[in-house]
Amino acid sequence: MSELLWQALQQVQGYVYPNEIEVNWSILIVFYPYITGLVAGAFIVASLERVFKVEAVKPTYRLALLTALAFLLAAPLPLVAHLGHPERALEIMFTPHLSSAMAGFGFVYAWYLLIVLLLEIGYDYRKDVVKWARTKRGLKGFLYRLLTMGDYDISKEALKKDEKLVGIITVIGLPSAAFLHGYVGFIFGSVKANPWWSSPLMPIIFLFSAMVSGIALVLLIYMASTKLRGKKLDMKCTDTLAGYLLYTYVLDLSLEFMEIAHLVYVQEEGIDAILTLINDRLFLSFIVIQIFLGTIVPIFLLVMAKTGLFRATIRKIFYIFAALLAMIGVLAMRWNVVIGGQMLSKSFRGFSTYILPIFGIEGLLTAVAIFILPFVLLFIFVKVLPPWEEPPIWESTEHQAVEGNGEG
Repeated sequence: MSELLWQALQQVQGYVYPNEIEVNWSILIVFYPYITGLVAGAFIVASLERVFKVEAVKPTYRLALLTALAFLLAAPLPLVAHLGHPERALEIMFTPHLSSAMAGFGFVYAWYLLIVLLLEIGYDYRKDVVKWARTKRGLKGFLYRLLTMGDYDISKEALKKDEKLVGIITVIGLPSAAFLHGYVGFIFGSVKANPWWSSPLMPIIFLFSAMVSGIALVLLIYMASTKLRGKKLDMKCTDTLAGYLLYTYVLDLSLEFMEIAHLVYVQEEGIDAILTLINDRLFLSFIVIQIFLGTIVPIFLLVMAKTGLFRATIRKIFYIFAALLAMIGVLAMRWNVVIGGQMLSKSFRGFSTYILPIFGIEGLLTAVAIFILPFVLLFIFVKVLPPWEEPPIWESTEHQAVEGNGEG
């Protein structure tokens, strides 16, 4: 008997079937919906400016797109690492089974990455890439010339077409981003044998919690990048993002409360076991971290900031703590759903346990490394495609000349 199995047996409480002693979906499966949620949330931030015409958040538009791309590239890694044979990951694409939700993810992922996100970034940056290709030298200049793919047309007519295409792609991408993450909740909600997961609200809760974490992530990255560049923070943009974070948070909290209230009201089989699980095994992660620190405290901080009683410096501190706690709270929610749901015995008369390993492919260090990777990718993307770089000198001079002629 392995040491981990023996430790798990010491934690078993009540009557648990033999195949329920060990948790099969590890911390990697916790981080998988968490990362995909950050992708969906970041893209929704980008759509605020393009689709809903919220001009105040324009400084974060490109940053949100690059953030979504960086996390999207890392999104499948927890699943691939969790597989016993990672080389078989592409089997769902080569031998599709349309009734499989996991196979559906492969197609949605490919559609969202190749058609939606890359096309939107490509068309939005095309004008800048052409100008950088003309002004940059060395390796960067060569890279920009490759990215132009031989198309140097940045006339007014061409740029108008690009603008229309970006708008269309963003409109298409918004439901695509929602579906990309909503399907994760769909998978859990489809498991009828587990009353903790079996809820029609599960996909919607996953989506709104993804919006919370994505908005919080973009807000933190925007504030940190502005500070590192020595620039002045756009408080109108920051206040607007924080406002959307608050509104989304309230909706997410309402949905989660509605789900728990529905479970308690209908008194389905297993409700007593769920309540015991929440008050016992998940008290720290659910009550303390997810509900109190990860939901109530951030909402309180955001409400205090919205009162207008505090100056910009204090509001920024409130936003930083609220965003950090929001991301921790959503991660705790993923933990409680994935790990907590597996602790519930099929007999509803016992609980299994999960011993988090530090090392190994299913360990904490692997999950943390996968989570750090998108930030490394984002750093590279920002260096290649700066979302805030000023236009080249020749462009500014030309623009001033045009304005001068217009005034004359």
